[in-house]
Amino acid sequence: MIRIQEILDKVTELRPDADVALIQKAYVFSAAAHAGQTRLSGEPYLSHPLSVAYELACMRMDDVSIAAGLLHDTVEDTSATIEGIDAQFGEEVADVVDGVTKISLMTFESKEAAQAENIRKMILAMAEDIRVLIVKLADRVHNMRTLDFQKTHKQKLISQETMDIYVPLANRLGLHRIKLELEDLSFRYLRPEVFNSITEWLEENRRSGQDYIQSVIQLLSSMMGDNNIKAQIKGRIKYRYSIYRKMEQQNLTLDQVHDIIAFRVIVKDVRDCYAVLGLVHAMWKPVHGRFKDYISMPKANMYQSLHTTVMGPEGERIEIQIRTEEMDQMAEFGVASHWLYKEGGGGRLKARDVQQFTWLRELLDWQKMETDSKEFMRSLKFDLFKDEVYVFTPGGDVKELPEEASPVDFAYMIHTQVGDKCSGAKVNGKLVPLSTPLKNGDTVEIITDQHRHPSRDWLRFVKTAKARTRINHFIRTEERTRSISLGKEMLEKLGRRMDINVQKALKEGAFEAVAEEFNLKEVDELLSHVGYARLTPRKVLQRLQPKEISEPEEKETVSQPEVRGEQTHANSVGIKGVDDVLVRFARCCTPVPGEAIVGFISRGRGVTVHTSDCPNVQNLEAERLISVYWDGTEDKPYPARIKMISKNIMGMMAKVSDLLMQEKVNLDAGMFHSMVDGMSEMEFTVEVRDVAHLYRTIDKLRALDGMVEVSRLSSSD
Repeated sequence: MIRIQEILDKVTELRPDADVALIQKAYVFSAAAHAGQTRLSGEPYLSHPLSVAYELACMRMDDVSIAAGLLHDTVEDTSATIEGIDAQFGEEVADVVDGVTKISLMTFESKEAAQAENIRKMILAMAEDIRVLIVKLADRVHNMRTLDFQKTHKQKLISQETMDIYVPLANRLGLHRIKLELEDLSFRYLRPEVFNSITEWLEENRRSGQDYIQSVIQLLSSMMGDNNIKAQIKGRIKYRYSIYRKMEQQNLTLDQVHDIIAFRVIVKDVRDCYAVLGLVHAMWKPVHGRFKDYISMPKANMYQSLHTTVMGPEGERIEIQIRTEEMDQMAEFGVASHWLYKEGGGGRLKARDVQQFTWLRELLDWQKMETDSKEFMRSLKFDLFKDEVYVFTPGGDVKELPEEASPVDFAYMIHTQVGDKCSGAKVNGKLVPLSTPLKNGDTVEIITDQHRHPSRDWLRFVKTAKARTRINHFIRTEERTRSISLGKEMLEKLGRRMDINVQKALKEGAFEAVAEEFNLKEVDELLSHVGYARLTPRKVLQRLQPKEISEPEEKETVSQPEVRGEQTHANSVGIKGVDDVLVRFARCCTPVPGEAIVGFISRGRGVTVHTSDCPNVQNLEAERLISVYWDGTEDKPYPARIKMISKNIMGMMAKVSDLLMQEKVNLDAGMFHSMVDGMSEMEFTVEVRDVAHLYRTIDKLRALDGMVEVSRLSSSD
C-alpha cells in the first residue's frame, strides 16, 4: 500500500515548489471519510485514492490534481459533499472532484444510456478542465491493476470499456505510458489464453532479447560518439498487446514476429534528429514503407518523433524512434507536460486553450446533436480509435482525418453545409467515388449541388463522428416526417370506418390529450408512433370515443418475425410509453434478465428483444431501435447456451450434471463430442433466472477439476 509520505516525496522531488500542505490536508480528509471501508482485495479502501494520487504525482501533475485524486471517491462512497470539499479545498479542487466522481442522480433505462451519459458528462467536464480526465485515467489504471478481485464477467466488461473508451482517450491526450499499460491490462482479461502464451514466449526469450538490446545500444552509442552527437539511447521489448496486434494484422505466429524490439534515441535538437536518421540508414538497411516523420507533421495529440524500421544485426527487424528531449517529455506525459511549462505552475487548462484539443471541441459539437446512446457510443469509439491521415485542401491547408476516411468525411470537416450538399469529389485532380479511402498527402476538392442531400449509403463508409451524426440527423428528420404523414393517413383511414373525423379532431386539439395519455410530448410524436407501428391506430382512436360506445380492441393477426423468438408478455420487458405490444426474445443472442437489451420494431410484428452487443443489431435500421428494460415482475426461466471444453475423463459429465442441479439450472438440450487432442466439447442449452445466475454457474463450472474452458454462446459462434 502506498504511503502519503511516498507521494509527498515524489511531489517535492519533481516539483520543489509544490503546495504539499494542500495534499496533506486532502489525505487527512480522505482517510477520515473512508475510515473502516475496505476493497474487494481486503485492503483498506484508502489504498485506492493513495495509489491514484501517487500515479498523478509520477505524471508531474499539479497540486489540485493530486488533491482531487485523494478525494475523488469521497462524494460517491462517503457522507462528504461537493459543497464541503469546495469550502475546505477551494473551487478548483471541488470542480475536478465533481467532474471525476462516478455518482449520478439520473436513472437510465439501459446500461448503454448510463454509460453514454457518463461519457457525455466526462467530455463536458474535460472541456472545462482537462485534469478531470487525467484523474479519471489514473483512477482507471489502479482499478485495472486490481481487477483480479472482480468476478470473471465483470473483469471482461470493465476491460472492454477500458479498451473502448479510456485507451483511446489516453492516446488522444498523449499519455503514452498510461495507454500502453491500460492496453496490456485489458488484453490480459479479454484474451487470457493469448496473453499468457505471449508472456511465456517472452520469458523464454528474455535473456537473448536483453543481450541483443545491449549490443544494439553499444553500436548506436559508438556511432553517436564517432559523429560528436550527444544522445540518450534506450531499448525495450514491445508490450504484449502491441505484439498481439502485429500478429493479428499480419496473420503471424509468435515465432514469425520479428520486429518486437524498439529503440529510442533522444538528442538535443531537431537538426540532430535528422542527422541520426541518416546515420542509422547508412548503418542498416531501412525497411521500405516503414519510415514516418511525425516531426514535420505531428499527430493529433502533438506527438513528435521520427520512426524508422531497419534490418539490424543478425538480420533482425528493429524499430528506432528519434526525438528531442522536449518531444520525449511530450510523448511520455502528453498533456500533463503542459503543467511543467504553464506560467504560475498550474491552473485550469481548457480545451480552447490548447491546439491539440481540436478533437475535443469537435466531440462537444456533435455530442450535443446525437441523442441516441447506442449511436453516440459507436461514433465515439470509432472517432477516438482510428489513426490519422493528413490531406490537403486545394488551397494547401492541411486537414487531419481518421485512417480510411472518405471525401464525405473531408466535406463535413470543411463545413456542415458542404457535407450536406456533397455530390462528388476530386482527389489529386481526378474524379473518384465518394467512398474512396483517402491517403496521406492527397489533395481533395469537393463538388457540391444545392439539390443534393445526405444519403443513407454514406453511413457504410464514413469514419468521423461528425459525418455520421449529421447524416443520421438528416435521416431521422426525414424518417420522422414520413412516419408522421403515414400515421396521419392510417388514422384517417380507420377513422372513416369508426365515424371519427380525424382532420377535425386534429384542428380542434383533441389529440393533445391523447398524446398526454401515452406520455408523449406532442401530437406529432403521437402520429410518428402510429407510423412506426409503436401504437395501433385503433388504440389511439378509441381514446376519442365516449367510454360507453368504445369498441373493444380487435385482436390483430401478427405474422411471424424474421428473427424467430419466444413470445412473452409486457410484464417481463418494459417499453417506455408503450403497452400491449407483442414482445419476442431473439434466439440469436438469447437475452436474460440483467443484461443490457435493445428492442427492434417491425411494422405489425411487435418488438424483438436483443442483447445490446448482439452482432445482428449492427445491421438493423437505427431509427427502428428503441429502449427497452427488464421489468422484473415475471418469474420464469430463460434459455442460454454455454460451451465447455474439458479433459476427456471418466465422470466429467456427472460432475457437470451435479453442479447444474445444485445451482438449480435446468438442462434443456445438449450435444457432446470428443476431440482428437484428448479433450471433450459440450454445448448445452440451459435455463436460468437472470444474467447473475448464468455467470455464477459459468464461474463454478470453470472451477471443476478437468475443466479447460467455459463460455457463453451466441448463434454466430
